[in-house]
Amino acid sequence: MGSPLESQPKPGKVRFIPLSYNQSDSQTSALRLILTLRPDWENTDGKIEFIRFTDGITNTLLKVINKRPNLSPEEIDDEAVLLRAYGQGTDLIIDRERETQNHELLMQYNLAPALLARFHNGMLYRFIQGSVTSPADLQRKEIWRAVAKRLAEWHAVVPCLPSARAPLSAEIVGSEEIGISAPTPSKKDPALQSAIDSVAPGKLAPNVWTVMQKWIYALPTKTETEKSRQASLQKELTKIVEEFSNRPGLGKDSLVFAHCDLLSGNVIIQPKKTGTTTPSDKEIVSFIDYEYATPSPAAFDIANHFAEWGGFDCEHHLLPAKSQRLDFIREYIRSYFSFQKPDSPVDEETEIRKLFDEVDVWRGIPGFYWGIWALIQATISQIDFDYASYAEVRLGEYWAWRAEGDGSRVAEGREISVRERRWAEES
Repeated sequence: MGSPLESQPKPGKVRFIPLSYNQSDSQTSALRLILTLRPDWENTDGKIEFIRFTDGITNTLLKVINKRPNLSPEEIDDEAVLLRAYGQGTDLIIDRERETQNHELLMQYNLAPALLARFHNGMLYRFIQGSVTSPADLQRKEIWRAVAKRLAEWHAVVPCLPSARAPLSAEIVGSEEIGISAPTPSKKDPALQSAIDSVAPGKLAPNVWTVMQKWIYALPTKTETEKSRQASLQKELTKIVEEFSNRPGLGKDSLVFAHCDLLSGNVIIQPKKTGTTTPSDKEIVSFIDYEYATPSPAAFDIANHFAEWGGFDCEHHLLPAKSQRLDFIREYIRSYFSFQKPDSPVDEETEIRKLFDEVDVWRGIPGFYWGIWALIQATISQIDFDYASYAEVRLGEYWAWRAEGDGSRVAEGREISVRERRWAEES
């Protein structure tokens, strides 16, 4: 990925193209968008090609290249553009205006590729060279050290900013079914947005709690079973907010600008510059996909990343043990304060221990977060993935963590879960 984040457009000045990407007519609609952005490509001796990276309800991602003769693959990639089109129904899950704001904000700190243009249902941005990591790569020392450094930079230098809150664009249901007063008769007006934003009083909105509240309101409620589950999850969110929203932590008001989706597919290993002999333990990574980024406790972002060591298959035995988590957090803390440049000396060892303990406390929350997300995806997604089963696995992580914390698992004589056992192992 390099530090290819040069000649960035100024925030708020990103061009808008009044066209849409059409999945059923992908080639034609994508070509219209690209030639509007790069009209000179139509009159070159090159061949415009589309390379599909991902396709699904969350987004369609196409790499667009102008394959001109006499250019090396690297030179072609230097001019390549990524076309990202949003999946149908994702307004229930993702605030697309916020995603654009996130991208523009990160551009200011050279932490995101240049955002070249927006269109009705997506965006166009500069292609970033490098190799995508796999879950196994996250366990490699040179990679997790690079991830820790980059995540620390995000958390230390990017400010948490409020969003201008518009009325909900998509109707969400169920608020009257979950044991609390309906915030408003309408399911898509400013009062409902206000109810979501105030779920954690005193905290900058949006944040990780407002995201979970919006998702719970958006859960399906067609059956009594669905209504009961929504009520149960609302009860748990209320408990989580009470227990976690005012815990001390890094950042202003204990919030940092968090990625919140730091799985292996969103970590890019930057290519080494030609002619350099950079040691393998000095890898540099960058992060992509900012649709879930929001102010959050640093411990949540780190715990969520650790959960992704097991990949989509949730192989809990692959999660980092205590010694690995401590090493990661040590690298993170040293980098965090080197980026932040505090006025007075910092006791790094104390900060390392505090954050290590805090991540331990937060370890069950990512399962709750993605479990709710997967329940919604199971009803709206068109891609071939068993979201319903994934939801049960992720929510199971949360309930296993609760059972460990309140002693109910031991009291009932149940065997400890693989994930909880792995988390407690020293190495």
